[in-house]
Amino acid sequence: MIIIKSNQDIIDGLSELKLTDPSLIPIIERTPNVPLRRDHNGFTGLVRIIIGQHVSTASASAIHGRFVEAINPITPENYLKANQDTLINIGLTRAKQTTITNVANAVLAKALDLQTINKLPEQEAIGQLTALKGIGPWTAEVYLLFCAGHPDIFAAGDLAIREAVRHAYNMEKRPTENELRKIAVMWSPYRGIASRLFWAYYGNLKGEKKGQPL
Repeated sequence: MIIIKSNQDIIDGLSELKLTDPSLIPIIERTPNVPLRRDHNGFTGLVRIIIGQHVSTASASAIHGRFVEAINPITPENYLKANQDTLINIGLTRAKQTTITNVANAVLAKALDLQTINKLPEQEAIGQLTALKGIGPWTAEVYLLFCAGHPDIFAAGDLAIREAVRHAYNMEKRPTENELRKIAVMWSPYRGIASRLFWAYYGNLKGEKKGQPL
């Protein structure tokens, strides 16, 4: 598998998608900028995604900022050394504290290798992450897409992607997660590029609704 590392990988992947599924051509042409959106690989990146679960972007940014200040560098060892008061002051809920602890212990025990998980097939990679309590499919898919650069992950459960596909294909209703996963099969092994495409397409839709140009 070719790991998604650069803007050229995006360009090449979009070219392949045009050949794989010509129905994507007008969507690609309407979405001139498909961002790479890569973040830190490994423990640091996964922690940031866990922090962002179920909170606004602004709240996630504030909590992550305090996390970086309190636990620096961000390593499993340093996190496990932090006391309860520090974690509470950062703004981590008990559930998120537990999830990050589970990840830290798994990494240190070598039960989870975040550096090479991007080389595993989709279901195996997702399965290793979701085996940890507190990590669901959305968190696993977002980590694999934007931190690990996995080339063949499609975030079918993401509401923005479901709405983007509904609009792009003029569907009466948003496709369900299962329906969208079946649709996305045809985009393999470039589903990581397709996910980015529909997120960018959705961003353009939001801009249109605000009266902004595409």
